[in-house]
Amino acid sequence: MNARIPDTGLPFMKMHGLGNDFVVIDSRGRGAAVTTPALARALGDRNRGVGFDQLAEIRAGDEGGISLDFWNSDGSRAGACGNATRCVADFVMRDTGQDRIAIRTARGELVALRRADGLVSVNMGQPQLDWAEVPLSDALDTLHLPISGDPVAVGMGNPHCVFFVPDAEAVDVAGLGSRVEHDPLFPQSTNVEFASMTAPDRLRMRVWERGTGITLACGSGACATAVAAHRRGLTGRHVLLDLDGGTLEIDWRDDGVWMTGPTAHVFDAVLTPAYLSATA
Repeated sequence: MNARIPDTGLPFMKMHGLGNDFVVIDSRGRGAAVTTPALARALGDRNRGVGFDQLAEIRAGDEGGISLDFWNSDGSRAGACGNATRCVADFVMRDTGQDRIAIRTARGELVALRRADGLVSVNMGQPQLDWAEVPLSDALDTLHLPISGDPVAVGMGNPHCVFFVPDAEAVDVAGLGSRVEHDPLFPQSTNVEFASMTAPDRLRMRVWERGTGITLACGSGACATAVAAHRRGLTGRHVLLDLDGGTLEIDWRDDGVWMTGPTAHVFDAVLTPAYLSATA
C-alpha cells in the first residue's frame, strides 16, 4: 500500500453539483497528495470502485488556504472543474464559518462565495480566447473552427469545443462528442458542448467531458458555452443554462466568468485498506 495512506483506510466524501458527481479526498492533514492515476481509475469505476465524473483532492495551501487537484475517471488530470470547486468551497465554508474563500487550482486562484439565497458561486477567471491558450494545434480563429458544425473554441483552464445546434435534445452526444474529443485541432483533447437557444438569455446544453464521457452537468463547459454564445452575438453576458442535471447561472463580468448553482454533500465513507492495497 502507498505509504502516504494509513492502515486504517482513506476517508473520502461523495458530492455533486447538478448530478455532476465527485469523490473528494481531504489531504490537508497529510504530508503529500495521495491520488495517483491508478487510484483515480480504480475509484472512478462505478462497478468496482465508487464512481465519479471527477475526483477532487483538497490540499493545504499557503497561509491557511487550500489547493485543489482534479482527476478524470480514466486516470488523467483535469485542469479545471467548476462544479467540484463549488462543492469543495461549500464544504470548507461550512466547516470554517466563512462565506468567501480563495482556492488555488491549476487554473489559478479562484474566489468562491455563498450568496444570500444559499447558492454557491465561483469566479472561474477570464476565458482563454486565443488559439494558443485554448490550446489549438494551429493558429485559427477560435470563433469559427474548421470543423463540421462551425463550433467555437474556448479555454476555461481546460479546452472546450462548443456547437450551437437547433435542438440539443436531438444530438448524438456520445457519437459526436467522442469523435470531436480527439480531433487533431485539440492537442490536449477537448470537452464538447452542444447548446440550443430556448430564450433570449437561456440555453439548453448537453456535454461530453474528455476523459469521462457524458455527464449530467459541467461547470467549466457551461462557462465556455455562455462565453461562446455571447461572442457569437446570441445572448448577453448573463445567461441561464439548463443541463441534464439542472440549471446553472453564468455571468461573464469584468473580473471573470461567475458560475452559480446548488451543491450537495451526499455521504462520507472510508476506503478499506484491502481495497487500497489492491489498487496500488
